[in-house]
Amino acid sequence: MLTVIAEKKNISDTKIIIDNKLDCGHIQNVYRLQINDELRVIDGEFEYLTKILSISKKEVILEIIKKMEDNYSLDVNIDMAIGILKNDKMNLAVQKLTEIGVNKIIPLKTKRVVVKINEKKEKWETVVREALKQCRGVKFPKISEIKKICEIDYEKYDKIIFAYENSENSKSIFELIGEKDKDILCVIGPEGGITEEEVDFLKEKNAFEVSLGARILRAETASIVVAGIISNLNKKIKN
Repeated sequence: MLTVIAEKKNISDTKIIIDNKLDCGHIQNVYRLQINDELRVIDGEFEYLTKILSISKKEVILEIIKKMEDNYSLDVNIDMAIGILKNDKMNLAVQKLTEIGVNKIIPLKTKRVVVKINEKKEKWETVVREALKQCRGVKFPKISEIKKICEIDYEKYDKIIFAYENSENSKSIFELIGEKDKDILCVIGPEGGITEEEVDFLKEKNAFEVSLGARILRAETASIVVAGIISNLNKKIKN
């Protein structure tokens, strides 16, 4: 079933209006949906089962059949702070982290970031929206403004971990993440990794080095692996 995103202002108790031109075109011209066909709608908080009442080029009006709670979000808040990568790689990381269900993505301007900082938050938010339509998610991961590693509020996290390829004292994620850890920050460097100075700073903030195995992973791969492990580890802890 096709999923579309609705703005809160366009949702009433009984109806939803879709006025995004791309979505309207998709509904009519790609999926070729008609009156009384069903659509899944999300608003970042709830999901709705709806049926089409009317279709035009400017808007699609839907009748709400059922309003449902979000049953797809994780029970743990994973914030991923990742050194800014080149266009396609950063987009890939944002897309996959959205699919996994992270709470927030923090683009980091670390010392070894080599790309020009000309990316716009709005571009990454578009990637988030498109990924959310495909993965049955409901809640939008937040995209923060670009930050330096010293600008993150570390105090609010139960556990802080970072991947460091030169580590000699790393532990596995399975050793570090416990049942009480509900707010977790993961720090992943850019293509060149994080510097020793940044490692020392993170350790001062009570961050733990984690091992991702014997091989060195690309930054986008590392972020996806870490988020995936934690999201599934949380399920095992609950069970």
